[in-house]
Amino acid sequence: MTGSAVVRTLALSELECLLDWARAEGWNPGLADAAAFHAADPHGFFGCFVDGVFASGISAVRYGNDFGFIGLYIAHPDFRGQGMGRRVWDAGIAHLEGRTIGLDGVSEQQQNYASMGFEPFYETIRWSGRLEGAVISEVSNVSADILPAIIRYDGEIFSQTREAFLAEWLKPPRLAKALMKDGRARGYGVCRKCSDGFKIGPLFAMGTTEAVTLLQSLVAETEGETVHIDVPAPQQGFSDYLSEAGFQKGFTTARMYRGLPPSARTADIFGVTTLELG
Repeated sequence: MTGSAVVRTLALSELECLLDWARAEGWNPGLADAAAFHAADPHGFFGCFVDGVFASGISAVRYGNDFGFIGLYIAHPDFRGQGMGRRVWDAGIAHLEGRTIGLDGVSEQQQNYASMGFEPFYETIRWSGRLEGAVISEVSNVSADILPAIIRYDGEIFSQTREAFLAEWLKPPRLAKALMKDGRARGYGVCRKCSDGFKIGPLFAMGTTEAVTLLQSLVAETEGETVHIDVPAPQQGFSDYLSEAGFQKGFTTARMYRGLPPSARTADIFGVTTLELG
């Protein structure tokens, strides 16, 4: 018999717990993701508690005035099949009411999301492998003086300015590097330590050459460990490069939207920021 269930906003420490669940599911989030995730929208993480016990969680992060993103949708194994997931889902959707909503859906859930009005936009493929890095003079670490240019460029690609999130995401322990020309960003990428190797995301660039340059520069800092990157399927040239470099395809997801898809410059997306926050 299920006890009394309460849905409420998660505190930062509870978001840490939700990310531990994601780790147990094999989603391999970064080791220090929680603070940056929380900064994106402190009111955008929900949990269902049964008699005070954390039963399920979700992220439903607001960006700007008209966009939001769903992720981290997990019920604890002890509470599955009891409707606890649906409770946080409804809370997350309510938090994003009136906005276009995006998510990255695993294949077994895509039909379920489609029944709720989400339509596929592009497929994303996780590529994993090892690469010889390189120190490249044109690539610089993201510092305070170029941060405004990075935030402007990111807003053009992501379609929303996410200044609070990037202020945290571009700080240590993550490594952030950029390609700059005449004070403008031509691309940037972030590398972060995970339970299994490193993830790179975002990897935004004005072309495949710039994306490869940034990737090589970021990988130089990973000490030969496995690197994971979630690449949109339309980036065939970049995927070919990874395949030739010995990377292997992992699982796929579909970027799906309910509502008018945002006017993002998707051609510049070579690596998704995170499957949890878009």
